[in-house]
Amino acid sequence: MTLEYVREYRTYFHVSQGYGLSENTTYDIIKWIENTLIKHPNFALPGCKALLKSDVEYEVVLIDATETPIDRPKKGKNKQKNNNKKSIIR
Repeated sequence: MTLEYVREYRTYFHVSQGYGLSENTTYDIIKWIENTLIKHPNFALPGCKALLKSDVEYEVVLIDATETPIDRPKKGKNKQKNNNKKSIIR
């Protein structure tokens, strides 16, 4: 159930429908499994000090994901074009 939720990006509602459970029960089960895995030492991440002491070199890649506005046509311009087309057709 948790693998379906994590891998397939399914909502709690869709996962619960597949198992015949309520959405609330599905949420509780998935959160319990996630919290259990977080507490287990095999899944622990090293702290900041451990990373600074290690001899491993890290390469950092920055990705610019800023949003830019889209130039959309003005609402009035389409009406003018339609009026011109109608006058040409007549």
